[in-house]
Amino acid sequence: MNKMHGRENDSVEVVGDVPKSDVALREEAILTFWREHNIFSKTLETPAGAAPVGDFVFYDGPPFATGLPHYGHILAGTIKDAVPRFWTMNGYHVARKWGWDCHGLPLENLIEKELGLGTKRDIEEYGVKNFNEKARGAVMRYADDWREIIPRMGRFVDMADDYKTMDSTYTESVWWVFKSLWDKGLVYEGFKSMHLCPRCGTTLSNFEVNQGYKDIKDIAVTVKLPLLDDAGAVTDTSLLVWTTTPWTLPGNMAAAVHNDIEYVKVKVDSEHFVLAKGRLAQLGDVAYEVVDELQGSDLVGKKYLPPFDYIQKQNLEGADKAWTIYHADYVELGEEGTGAVHIAPAYGDDDMQLGQKHGVPIVHHVDEAGRFKDFVSDFAGRLVKPKDDDKAEVDHKDTDIEVLKFLQAKGLIFKKENITHSYPHCWRCDTPLLNYATTSWFVKVPEMKEDLIAANNTVKWVPEHVGQNRFGKWLEGARDWAISRQRYWGAPLPIWRNPETKEVKVVGSLKDLQSYVRKSGNSYHVMRHGESMSNVAGVISSIATSHDPLTENGKEQVERVAAAFGGKTIDLIVTSPFERTRQTAEIMRQQLGLSPEAVIVDARIGELNTGMQMEGKTWREYNAQF
Repeated sequence: MNKMHGRENDSVEVVGDVPKSDVALREEAILTFWREHNIFSKTLETPAGAAPVGDFVFYDGPPFATGLPHYGHILAGTIKDAVPRFWTMNGYHVARKWGWDCHGLPLENLIEKELGLGTKRDIEEYGVKNFNEKARGAVMRYADDWREIIPRMGRFVDMADDYKTMDSTYTESVWWVFKSLWDKGLVYEGFKSMHLCPRCGTTLSNFEVNQGYKDIKDIAVTVKLPLLDDAGAVTDTSLLVWTTTPWTLPGNMAAAVHNDIEYVKVKVDSEHFVLAKGRLAQLGDVAYEVVDELQGSDLVGKKYLPPFDYIQKQNLEGADKAWTIYHADYVELGEEGTGAVHIAPAYGDDDMQLGQKHGVPIVHHVDEAGRFKDFVSDFAGRLVKPKDDDKAEVDHKDTDIEVLKFLQAKGLIFKKENITHSYPHCWRCDTPLLNYATTSWFVKVPEMKEDLIAANNTVKWVPEHVGQNRFGKWLEGARDWAISRQRYWGAPLPIWRNPETKEVKVVGSLKDLQSYVRKSGNSYHVMRHGESMSNVAGVISSIATSHDPLTENGKEQVERVAAAFGGKTIDLIVTSPFERTRQTAEIMRQQLGLSPEAVIVDARIGELNTGMQMEGKTWREYNAQF
């Protein structure tokens, strides 16, 4: 017998409705009781005891409403509910206001996917205003679901009088904090090497970077840098440098060794190479002969031929300091490398500091979208560290391989290795990050570090080791905090800089901002139209094309108002397109002796449009619908 007849082989039993458990019924009964008796509001009005002992202040980090609650919200939400209940039961007034985190890359990435936008440039072509309006409209997409789910968790929280980080009042609070830090000299604009997400088009803070490290397979290359003699001629000896980022080699500007490390000159076939004596293992299985020994200090100051000539061809200020060997304290003998380091000052903090110290130009050969610039002619437009995409057959090593092949063809590669190392990725879009020198606004956290540590020591942490070790150690090593992002959907930093004088203004509120608004010197008068037929009938007339002229009484009203303008200079009259308002404007024009061109009809100042269904109905009928 087959399944279609007797269904004896079915593995799923079809049963009727399952009755709710006692636990589920009890939950529903408690929620109903709380709602019908307004229990949460009563705990705010009269907590345990006749009057509140005082306020227990509770700050709750708001969630995004662009997705539904998950286990992390349930766990944290339970704790956030238990603590305020405890203090309420001890007689304290505990306000618990719900909020929504509206800004940031998570929402921007969501909108980019929905609009099919791949890069920051795509957003600019689509229109920043249009993009932000799409983001604004998507912020509260799941808000109603949250309002239904959170009470089911048994949580007492005010979700009616909520706040949103996109509210102007919230932005003002951010401005106030920023202005306070600015006034204390704790904010500055700096040019530093930071981690940049080329897809998102913005730098990331150290905290964000630390969330995205993962082990990946990559390519390391040992590159020959031919040394020059005192006359600038190429010699038969090359300095060997090692790097795990071949894409930075077109931006090579210097090399570094350590003064006190012993180096050797070796002969391999007909070529001569210089590397650290303690790193002869880097030569691998090739036969070599040590022909000379020297100190790192003997190499410092020597010139060499860079692996690429793209930057050499440019008229560069400070070029005399470039393509020179310098001493660097951070050069050391490890288990990898040659004891000599390739320096691209625009792509690493140590490299940039060395470049700034010696006046080496800091040149970007890669743009903020992560692509080679046009002057890197052999690779122009290529992504230097693309995101893996199996479907598109894209690998993060693709560009490094192309650079490797190019240098191999020029005979400048001594060795290639496959390595596995920890590499930072964008924690939002999983794109490999670039260490990129750029400007950002920073908060001088180290200057307030002692106060932060002292405040942390007053906190009762549970468990204690989190506050003393994990968080405490982080505070002890706190660095300047990069707070600006080169994105669009976020709270704008309240900084204005004059492009010519470079003068900077920082405001702390909308009132501060308004004080800088240029005043036109114009006077504006606002008036309502005269009495119309719809006013007399008490009916709705909200469609501009409807017939609704002024009454005789209305015309007289307008004439009396016009007479009151005696002595005032009126240049323009702007009116909405309704018949009653246009008639009012025309009477005013004639009484004031203005030309017909002085009247401007602007549909933007029309009133509430109730639609055809309400046109001609009474306002009582309208109000009954809402």
